[in-house]
Amino acid sequence: MKKQFPNNFLWGGALAANQVEGAHQIDGKGLSTSDMQPHGVIGHSIERNLGDFHIKDIGIDFYHRYPEDIALFAEMGFKCLRTSIAWTRIFPEGDEEIPNENGLAFYDRLFDEMIKYNIQPLITLSHFEMPYGLVKKYGGWGNRKTIAFFDHYARTVFERYQHKVKYWLTFNEINMSLFSCFTSAGLPENSKIQDIYQALHYQLVASANAVKACHEIIPDAKIGNMVAAAPYYPLTCHPDDILESLKKNREWLFFFDVQARGYYPSYMTRLFKEKNITLDITDEDKIALKETIDFLSFSYYMSSCATTNLEIIKTSGNIINPVKNPYLSSSEWGWQIDPKGIRYLLNMLYDRYQKPLFIVENGLGARDVIQDDGSIIDDYRIKYLNDHLFQIREAIEDGVQLLGYTSWGPIDLVSASTAEMSKRYGFIYVDRDDQGNGTLERRRKKSFNWYKAVISSHGNTLQAPEVENENNQ
Repeated sequence: MKKQFPNNFLWGGALAANQVEGAHQIDGKGLSTSDMQPHGVIGHSIERNLGDFHIKDIGIDFYHRYPEDIALFAEMGFKCLRTSIAWTRIFPEGDEEIPNENGLAFYDRLFDEMIKYNIQPLITLSHFEMPYGLVKKYGGWGNRKTIAFFDHYARTVFERYQHKVKYWLTFNEINMSLFSCFTSAGLPENSKIQDIYQALHYQLVASANAVKACHEIIPDAKIGNMVAAAPYYPLTCHPDDILESLKKNREWLFFFDVQARGYYPSYMTRLFKEKNITLDITDEDKIALKETIDFLSFSYYMSSCATTNLEIIKTSGNIINPVKNPYLSSSEWGWQIDPKGIRYLLNMLYDRYQKPLFIVENGLGARDVIQDDGSIIDDYRIKYLNDHLFQIREAIEDGVQLLGYTSWGPIDLVSASTAEMSKRYGFIYVDRDDQGNGTLERRRKKSFNWYKAVISSHGNTLQAPEVENENNQ
């Protein structure tokens, strides 16, 4: 029997409001933590001066051009589009009682446009941004009061869009606060590990509250979490490296464990003891955490290696800064390419949790060149996606229950890490450079029709990956 994806598989792409919408203070929108990081997640947060202009302020102008973009997604055959709601469009400062109607109305229009083409919205409540007002007034997620503000926001959008959105996510890549705590948690970048885990605990409680609210308000909806998943392999078969990989994997599996199982795993007791971390966890928090997610979603771009050998040279270009695997090649930005890693990851997660999975980010950032005839031949992107999707199909054959796949950045967008346009992921080219120059014209790349064919054939057009040098050093 020929291997193929399920007929109800949700093919699509993934975006984030702060990287595409622009319109950063239009129709009542407030400033977010993303607005305070004009140079990206890797850059430091700053206090903006009135009148300052940065590339994310316009993004790719999705706020005004979404009908054109969604029509292109529909042309590719998308069944699903993941994007996020900008919290500050709904509550500009974060602590208002009455939501901003202009912001709510924008997402009504956006979701209606998706539904017109039978594209299922998959919506993230908080994707690398939160109201800067909550940071200034309360200290962001370092303050328990922020849970209530997020509860109010979540319930507001669940009530408003209950008939339009049936797939939800809570926090994007929640574990990334361990590496950049201002972006999602609103904490100073030099925060102590105690303060970061405390903020993450409050987020985990808020996430569980959102799951409960979603189940109450939209009984036929499904809601999941979202983790940046980069599985660690032991660099060698030395027992120390095996134990180190176990430890490193638990750093991100922790967030799945809490949200899928409903309680803190026992291994965190030792970590907290060794790092002198004492958290404010109430009995009410423990009850709240028992409200578990319906499915697990994650991003996958690369695997990593773990070792206790401190002399090993690390890769560059990634906020996690992992140990380099000598058997893998790398992208222009130093991200190692490991298609088989996604099959390994899918099996690992399904074996561990027996809950449906959803790949909500995967893709290749690269520099695209427009040819003399106007075409963009991005065979490197096609190869990357083909090889990953081939392994995803193998994981489905292994017995993994997978709901869907949304490639990251189906249209070029502003990079989260460095606020560049030159690091392109899309099937659709956007005419804008790193300085913000360009017409914003949309143009189909070669990968556009390739992905269209993959979707229409349920993956039957995928090719077996080429056999590469096993010792690619």
